[in-house]
Amino acid sequence: MSITPDRRAGWLAGAAPTLDREQKYWLTRPGALTAGLQGLGQVRLRVLRERVEGLCRSEAWMLGLAPNSPIWAREIVMSIDGIDSVMARSLTPLAASHSWWQGMRRLRSRPLADMLYADPRINRSPFFTRGLDRWQPMYRALRAGLPAARYPAPALLARCSVFRRGGQPLSVAECFLPEFWRVAARSATPRSGRRHGPPFPTPDRT
Repeated sequence: MSITPDRRAGWLAGAAPTLDREQKYWLTRPGALTAGLQGLGQVRLRVLRERVEGLCRSEAWMLGLAPNSPIWAREIVMSIDGIDSVMARSLTPLAASHSWWQGMRRLRSRPLADMLYADPRINRSPFFTRGLDRWQPMYRALRAGLPAARYPAPALLARCSVFRRGGQPLSVAECFLPEFWRVAARSATPRSGRRHGPPFPTPDRT
């Protein structure tokens, strides 16, 4: 599946070369992220918000729609052993949430992976990554969903990809919270290497 991010949105194809090996691994790890997190500890998912929204300009490229198009948005947080570790924001056209992606509305506290990896009709784009800034919808969602947490935007690394079924897109963006990297460091298979320079180049404001 071919997809190209708006150059002003700040997303990069693949992982930035300045990231360390542990960061590159998680930002480009194929398959269900939930399964990978379960290898680090007990994973619990809680829903922050599910609602109809107008598509933000900086996310319009993910769905290939015009800004302000009606979409269904789902925002969740996954914790590992009680530690909030990953926040995810998933979007699909509103019409698709009543047809090809209607299962998204019925997940409750189950992960999106439950409906993405068993259907051979679903394909996935390559990963795009970035360090967040405070103008990103995902960062605003994180501040609204976890008001007690005060994460500086540059400390947040995120990835996104787009799934497609029946010609209809569903974008999934996942942000790794700072605590995640400490949890991942306990893994029995370390992938860390020293990072040189900032994790991502500074993107244009979106």
